[in-house]
Amino acid sequence: MKTIILNQRKERDELLSRRYLMRHTRINTELLLSSQLIKLITGPRRAGKSTQALQMLKGKNFAYLNFDSQPLLDAWNPDLVLRMLDDVYPGYEYLLLDEVQNLTAWDLWVSELYRNGKNLVITGSNAKMLSSEMATVLTGRYLQVEMLPFGLGEFFEWNGFGLNSIMPENKSDVITLADDYLRNGGYPEVLNTRSLVRSYLDTLFDSIVWKDVVKRHNIRNTSDLNNLAMYMVSNICNPVSINELTTSLGISSVNTTRRYMDYLHEPYLFYYLSRYNNKLKLMAKAPRKVYVVDNGFVQAKAFSLSENLGLLLENQVFVELIRRGYDTEKTLFYYRSRNEKEVDFVLREANRVKSLVQVCYDMRSEKTEKREVGSLIECADELHCGNLIIVTADEERIIHKKGYTIKVVPITKF
Repeated sequence: MKTIILNQRKERDELLSRRYLMRHTRINTELLLSSQLIKLITGPRRAGKSTQALQMLKGKNFAYLNFDSQPLLDAWNPDLVLRMLDDVYPGYEYLLLDEVQNLTAWDLWVSELYRNGKNLVITGSNAKMLSSEMATVLTGRYLQVEMLPFGLGEFFEWNGFGLNSIMPENKSDVITLADDYLRNGGYPEVLNTRSLVRSYLDTLFDSIVWKDVVKRHNIRNTSDLNNLAMYMVSNICNPVSINELTTSLGISSVNTTRRYMDYLHEPYLFYYLSRYNNKLKLMAKAPRKVYVVDNGFVQAKAFSLSENLGLLLENQVFVELIRRGYDTEKTLFYYRSRNEKEVDFVLREANRVKSLVQVCYDMRSEKTEKREVGSLIECADELHCGNLIIVTADEERIIHKKGYTIKVVPITKF
């Protein structure tokens, strides 16, 4: 066991020696570390959770256990582990547990560590850590930081540009980078090797499905699960009905389809957006729209003969709203009017609709503008909202229509 922990210390020190970009978060790191509550960093595999945790703890005396290690899991003995940690990291102030959901009954062990006064930083790639395991055993004892792949602002910083300080002479570079991000996404490990994005994300997608879903839930009918995942990544931004999915994909039951969809959300792979309605029963019955955590997965896995940049832009805006803290259960929805006009995103704050956001890749044609503006205004009338935004690839202007002021903004300014 001591050899395993010593090897992991070498791994930790090598990772700490690398140069990283500090990620954008809404939480003050020093304030977070000063709390005795468990610091929980969640998000999809390979999105930068471990790096964020290491950057938070850099310069501190902290111990490290990586549970993506089969030798550690095979030799697991909690009492021995704690004794060896004291030997390898004498006097450590923090304990970093990386991908801890791989350990059987990890939540009970973490609860015991917390009761014994350990200051814990935990990373995990499974939303179920929050929805059931963490909530049941550790209610009120943790603070969450959610890490997603690089946002557009972080992607620009990585390439030497600040979105808030773009000069006119850099316009062509900005267009090129924005298009690159739109198509290939923001997974950290391929920021410098864009030619490898598709093969890397093809493998990562399969790894998430097999390791975080099939293995975790002991799924036997892997064909149905894989068909569902492939269908959803090929139909991002479209509403899906569980009944129709069950029938069209030949899945054994509606309950199985619903369960598989939940499983594919747990590792932060897919998100589902409800249709806004003040009546919860009607909201629950309406089809939900499907989004994927990174546009690169669409390019790598989607079964499509044509590229739809409008859907990619809508998916990008959705993930950015999630990154800002909007919640698909409480504050983020789509809406369809009584006349079947649709607005892509309804942003709620407390009990009121704060803003409506429409996404349109190219709105330069009169016909397209009429359609998008008409839908937005009709939905605004029904929802009594005057804060209206249309996000485009590169247009910026103000539209005044029927008493509304609509801000048209390029994705780089959104």
